Formats: sequence, structure tokens, C-alpha cells
Amino acid sequence: MPNIKKIAVQMDPMEPMDINGDSTFALMVEAQDRGYEIFHYLAPDLSLLDGRVTAWAKPVSVRKEEGNHFTFGDAFSLNLREVDVVLMRQDPPFNMSYITATHILELIHPDTLVVNNPAEVRNAPEKIYSFKFEGIMPPTLITERGDEIKTFREVHKDIILKPLYGNGGAGVFRVKPDDENLNSFLEMFSNFYKEPIIAQAYLPAVREGDKRIILVDGEAVGAINRVPAKGEARSNMHVGGIAEMVGLTTRDQEICDIIGPDLKARGLLFVGIDIIGEHLTEINVTSPTGIQEIGRFESVNLAAKIWDAIVAK
Repeated sequence: MPNIKKIAVQMDPMEPMDINGDSTFALMVEAQDRGYEIFHYLAPDLSLLDGRVTAWAKPVSVRKEEGNHFTFGDAFSLNLREVDVVLMRQDPPFNMSYITATHILELIHPDTLVVNNPAEVRNAPEKIYSFKFEGIMPPTLITERGDEIKTFREVHKDIILKPLYGNGGAGVFRVKPDDENLNSFLEMFSNFYKEPIIAQAYLPAVREGDKRIILVDGEAVGAINRVPAKGEARSNMHVGGIAEMVGLTTRDQEICDIIGPDLKARGLLFVGIDIIGEHLTEINVTSPTGIQEIGRFESVNLAAKIWDAIVAK
């Protein structure tokens, strides 16, 4: 089994990190505890020159101290073929910059293991990939046509609208049957996002929680329930969602068993899926979160499980 020595983390800036909730921070702490040398860089610092993939990177050490959670070394041009693993962990939007990064990193994978597999991150957009699996999604429409969205609301009455390539609950709206703002929402989406819209039937079960399940190499390893705050349609914790301990239902496990083999085959090693009631709503493959919250409830180190899977690859 190969011995990992150097890892590079392509991510967002370190300064605003919530060290008690950020999954990337947990992965970095575990890597440091294992003796791996860690380098940090931002996606715009990635370069490709005559086939040579480099990043303007900084050595970094991390610690569990609020406001003093990292120290950088001097920046330099890091040849990404000289590291063992690249963690691709920057948040969406999943735009052309994000897609370009997957193309560049694909040139070094799997000689340098990129997690998740950059080609499959590109080929599995989180709100489209779920359509591959029949019978587990709620009624869902993806379109730029306002008339089709209006017809969808006529059929399903209460719906959710959200940007196709957004994240973190940004731009998510619940549109009830008598809501007179639908045209305004459609104009806003068209002008601001300039991409298709996703519409889903509203699931009343969301009041009981939106379950985040973490899968590592296709296997479910933990879950947490996120209950929306009163008066809020979104369950994301940064908008007031409350985390609760939860186990997997028979239906949850059935959904994991349906999608798990495909995740494993694609090299999507660290994935977070969202389940409301009986339905899968998203498969998060870019920078899934939740491992720290699950760890606190279940007394399990999911960062260690993820690194064990990476080492095995």
C-alpha cells in the first residue's frame, strides 16, 4: 500500500473557516495527524503550462483554535505531479471556472489521486446526476422555459425553485399555489443566473428534516438530520437549520444501495446525499459537508474513514 507524504488542498480561503463545522478543515487536521505534508491553494492559482500542472501554493499547518486555526509558509509554484493526493474542495458555483479546473486536474489523475475524480465531478452535476436513478426523486423539472415551470406548478401546486448550479441554499424559493411572485422569480433567475432552473414538488416531510447521508467509496457511513427553522423552507445549517442525530431508515439504505455502486465506479469517493422523506433530492459530489456534525453525534471520525479510503486507492 503506497505511503502518502504530500497532499494539496484546492479550496476556498482559510480565514473565514468555521473550524467546528467545516469538513475540509477536519480532513486537513486528520491528514496532519497522520504526518502528511499539506499545501493550500485557491482554484484561480491553478496553472497549466505545456502540459505541466502547477499551483501557486503555500505549506499550511492547522490547529483547533478559533481565530488561530492555520499558519501559512511561503508561497511557491507547486508541481501537482509531485504530490500524492489533491483534494478538490472549493465550493460551487459550478461554473466554467470550476469545469476548467476539472479538465486541468484530469491531466494528472490518477498518477496524482484527485478526490473526487475530476472527470466524474464534471460529469455528475449534483442536481442532474440524480436523474440517472429511477424511482427515488420527487417530481422534478429542469428547464429555462417559464411556461413549463408554470405548468409544473399547476400540476404540483406547491413547488421549490432553485438555481441549477447553486449551493448552500442560496437562491432557493418556495412558491405556493397562490404566490403572485412566480413571474418575478423567473425574471430574477433569468437575469441573474442565466442558466436553467430546477423546480421540484415541495415535500412537506422537510418540516421533519432534510437528511444528509455521507457515503465513502459508495458505502453509507453516517447521517445527520437538518430541521428547518420556523418560517424557513431551507434546512441548511448556516441559515438556521438545526442538526439532529438520526439513523438510516430502510428506505434510506435502499437509496444508498441503488446509487452506491455507481459512485464507487466513478471514483466519487466522498459524497453527501440529501433525502427528504422517501425521496433523494441531491447528490453532492463537489465539496460535501456534514462530517463534523455527524462525528459529534455518533462519536465517529469520518475524516479518518475518508483518508483510509484514499490510502486504499
